[in-house]
Amino acid sequence: MQHHRAPSRRPTVAALALATTGALLLSGCGGDDTAAKDPVQQIRAKLPKAQQSAKVLRIGMDVNYPPVEFRGADGKPDGLDPDIAAALGRILDLRVEYVDTPFDKLLPGLQNKQYDVVMSALSDIRQRREGVDENGKSTGPAVDFVDYFIAGTSIVVAKGNPKGVRTLDDLCGKTVAVQSGTTQDEIAARQVTACTRAGKPLTVHEFDTDAKALAEVAAGTAHAVLNDFPVAAWAAKNTDGGNRFEVTGAQSRSNPYGIALRKEDTELRDVLAKAVDQLIRSGEYDRILAKWNVAAGAAQNAVVNGGI
Repeated sequence: MQHHRAPSRRPTVAALALATTGALLLSGCGGDDTAAKDPVQQIRAKLPKAQQSAKVLRIGMDVNYPPVEFRGADGKPDGLDPDIAAALGRILDLRVEYVDTPFDKLLPGLQNKQYDVVMSALSDIRQRREGVDENGKSTGPAVDFVDYFIAGTSIVVAKGNPKGVRTLDDLCGKTVAVQSGTTQDEIAARQVTACTRAGKPLTVHEFDTDAKALAEVAAGTAHAVLNDFPVAAWAAKNTDGGNRFEVTGAQSRSNPYGIALRKEDTELRDVLAKAVDQLIRSGEYDRILAKWNVAAGAAQNAVVNGGI
């Protein structure tokens, strides 16, 4: 991700997003010599009985969002989220099992107990935590999040940026493509209102996958796509050898990705938070982010329900 490399310390955006919202989750107890010697064993000991017995963590994931999650050459889930999930599985001594599910079906599937958690580039936002839409209308059961990564929204346009799009306001009078049910879908909906007030209506095309949204720009039937920044940079770098798309303007609305859990699963939630902290302290977290060139989104620590 050529223009999102991290500086020598973790970025301020991560610190602000995580330190100013929610309570920090601290792993281990200072006076416990056993925990100090083997924090991983202490974390494993606090796993809920259901996971201890099953020896598996079932994860709902829409495996269609590179580089965060996609199918590798062997057909198995690959990317940032699968690598982090696998590392958490090793800390917890659990086998990780993925349930490939369309993005807009992930949270309903969680509530129906089709899997234990959702981990799929899912932004921790108030509406999901409270189970409501932007107008306060109920959309279903609320969820908790364990936040582990910071992602802003980027604008992807055709190579050369023929329409000169730099900001969300530049989209007024144009057509934008988004994946339905995402944070970007909500951003586009708000921008429709702003553009209508400006007398330059914005047309939004919604699709069930990000790949279809990008195809709209490639075909010239949309002027831009809104993506999470890791996905935007990946598409710009890897599609047609970097000759099809480019990322324009600055990121907007940075927010954490979170592992979503049912509200009642507080034990599993807290164990996962401790496992994320352990992963960060071990250095493996940074190695995973570097592998996928998304170090700019590094979190300082796990936070429960820290999104905006």
